[in-house]
Amino acid sequence: MSRRVLIVKSDGAVEIMEVMAELEADALVKWKALGINAAVYVSHREIAELSIPTDRIFRNAWEDNDGIKVNMPKAREIHKNKLRELRKPLLEALDMDYMRADEQNDQAKKNEIATKKQALRDVTDDKAIESAQTPEQLKAVIPDILK
Repeated sequence: MSRRVLIVKSDGAVEIMEVMAELEADALVKWKALGINAAVYVSHREIAELSIPTDRIFRNAWEDNDGIKVNMPKAREIHKNKLRELRKPLLEALDMDYMRADEQNDQAKKNEIATKKQALRDVTDDKAIESAQTPEQLKAVIPDILK
């Protein structure tokens, strides 16, 4: 039978390891030795599978705080990075449009494109990101320009 072990790291983040109960001590020794950096290990404890969140979008923001909780400042940074990924191809397409407008010496079109590009750059400054109090609220913050 396997068990879930919650490993707490020095930065507050957590790792979850699934191990065979009879091999738990060996698995933890290997984890600490290989490291995922042995210096970051703080503690471990068994955790019920049902208490592990199924939504893994903000997995890298999980912390052990009387159960697994999402560290919202870390989640906000994860979400901003996701928004950056979504805007990248849009900015690249606008770069091409800008070059065409430049070749045609179309200043009005260049200004229009520059405005769109700035709006895309501003998506990570959306006030709704900072005001989101839960992971669900944060996931819902997708500016219209990215849809």
